Amino acid sequence: MLRRAFRENSLTIVFGAAFLAALGGQAVAGHALLNQQQLAAGLEPVSLWQYLTSSDFGVDVTENWQSEYLQFFLYIYGTVWLVQRGSPESKPVDAAGPGSDEQQRAGPYAGPDSPRWARLRGFRLGVYSHSLSLAMGSIFLASWFAQSITGVVAYNEEQLSQLEPPLTWHEYLGSPDFWSRTLQNWQSELLALVSMAVLAIYLRERGSPESKPLGAAHHHATGETG
Repeated sequence: MLRRAFRENSLTIVFGAAFLAALGGQAVAGHALLNQQQLAAGLEPVSLWQYLTSSDFGVDVTENWQSEYLQFFLYIYGTVWLVQRGSPESKPVDAAGPGSDEQQRAGPYAGPDSPRWARLRGFRLGVYSHSLSLAMGSIFLASWFAQSITGVVAYNEEQLSQLEPPLTWHEYLGSPDFWSRTLQNWQSELLALVSMAVLAIYLRERGSPESKPLGAAHHHATGETG
């Protein structure tokens, strides 16, 4: 039973475990770095728990989370309307748009095993039709807000240590520190999206659903996966 459960959920389990390992590694490395800085400044080192509950750790985590969920939101919603000829990451060029209820097996075209909300009509079907992008967008906004809160606390701690005046939250939202942290993550995520869409036209990974079949023509088989 355990072997079967792992096999059927291995993608989630492996990447979830890798995430926890990376987060733990970041916590240990960040804690060590902070204590190096504390000792260099003639201050007392902090415990790991103090570091995990600090704004320094919080802002580092949330600024990465918000950019990742922005990437997912843009790609999920953008690929409804935007296409790239020859890329398996794109729908066929002539299939842009949300599709009909019949194509989506929604409303009167839903089957007996379809999710309950897919069999409904009106507001609930409308919400369910966009539930994935709504979830990703909401997590992005929540983590971006958390970044702004932890960021202003971390920034003001640095300001006070240098006998500089602190900023209010609204002032911090317009500061170079906030936008530098934000945009350095956004540009990397957008570059990754462009790279994946274009490189997948010409390059292959046998057996991956993110790749076209090995023998598929470069500028044909848009949306086809191997």
